[in-house]
Formats: sequence, structure tokens, C-alpha cells
Amino acid sequence: MDFNVYSGQKWDRIDESHAKNIRVHWPDGHYTDGIDQHIADMKSQFAWAPDTRITEHPNRIAKGNLTSVTGVMQGTFTRPMPDGKGGFIQPTGKKFSINMVTVGIWNKDGVMQEEFLFWDNNTSYKQLGLA
Repeated sequence: MDFNVYSGQKWDRIDESHAKNIRVHWPDGHYTDGIDQHIADMKSQFAWAPDTRITEHPNRIAKGNLTSVTGVMQGTFTRPMPDGKGGFIQPTGKKFSINMVTVGIWNKDGVMQEEFLFWDNNTSYKQLGLA
């Protein structure tokens, strides 16, 4: 799904792997509820780096209703990034390549009910020229 749906921004297919009421825990400690909010959050990652993509999943583990997948997320900071305060951070043109992890809890319908996303924001900010 990451290589095709996420990287290809095929948001109409997210419900193939995510429950409508999914809870998503983000690396900065906040969480969101619902597939619509999750899609909006994923779309926002492409606003400032439209070439964002997952390039590999070197480690995949599953047991029962739990999965854990490591990956590499890459992209280029080519468009203004919303700063969360009504302004924008101007693009640096720099590339990023960060390791990430997704831990999923799956329900009896075969879709993810809860998702935990991990990556090092400080590493990405340094690569983007923001730290």
C-alpha cells in the first residue's frame, strides 16, 4: 500500500487498509481519529514535498493482529511549508531521506484500527535545512 497508494496519493484506496474510525498516533505525540483526518494529514505531507514517497520496507513483522514495518521516506522540499501559525516556511530545495516505522493494530475485518507512526523529526528538519 505504501509504494502504490501512499506514494501515488491514491487517497480513495486508503479504506482498503484503514478502518473508517482509525486512530493514528503521530511522531510528535498527537493523535487523530477517523480516516478523513488521516487522509488530510497525509495530503499535507505532499503540500511542501510533492515527490514524497516510501522507497523501501526492509523489515516487516507480524503476529496475530499486530504488524510492524520499517521504511524509508524520501522527498524534496520544493514548495512552501505551512508553519502551523498561518505563515509558511520557504522551500530550501533540499532532499530528505528518513527511516520510519509503522506499527498497526488490525481488526477482525482485516483493516488497521490503530496506527503508530515513528520517525525522527529532528533528523528530517536538519536534512531540510530547518534545524
